[in-house]
Amino acid sequence: MVEPSAPVAPHPDIAALAPLLGSWRGRGHGEYPTIEPFDYVEEIIFGHLGKPFITYRQRTKSASDGRPMHAETGYLRSPAPGRVELMLAHPTGITEISEGTITETVDGIRLELNSTNIGRSGSAKSVTALGRSFHVTGDTIDYTLRMAAVGESLQHHLAATLQRA
Repeated sequence: MVEPSAPVAPHPDIAALAPLLGSWRGRGHGEYPTIEPFDYVEEIIFGHLGKPFITYRQRTKSASDGRPMHAETGYLRSPAPGRVELMLAHPTGITEISEGTITETVDGIRLELNSTNIGRSGSAKSVTALGRSFHVTGDTIDYTLRMAAVGESLQHHLAATLQRA
């Protein structure tokens, strides 16, 4: 018989990211010059294995009919105090490496990230840059995503508010 193990403590290198840990659910709104505006529901799960990274899994569905919309999976690291890196794979043939800062605020943490590398398969949409901002306040995450794609400059694309589940 295998004894249940105690929860693993977060690695010291990701201590600043610990407020992200857990499951988050909420609603968002998307817009971009080349598409019709849309609303979505979202779940993000930030986990850890006791190593110096956080796992990231994101899924969205249409708010109007529940059909699946988007998904991302990857890792978040803090290689040095105040620094953060996000490595993601998108099922649309895009990979993303973003880097930036993590700042402790009076009420939580703020992450500001900008892509340093976008990989694309031969059939992927032409995405050339991404930027993300996360603000964690207690049991709420507010985030925005900026995108440069299909000939458009870097600009607002998504905004959502999620609650800890």
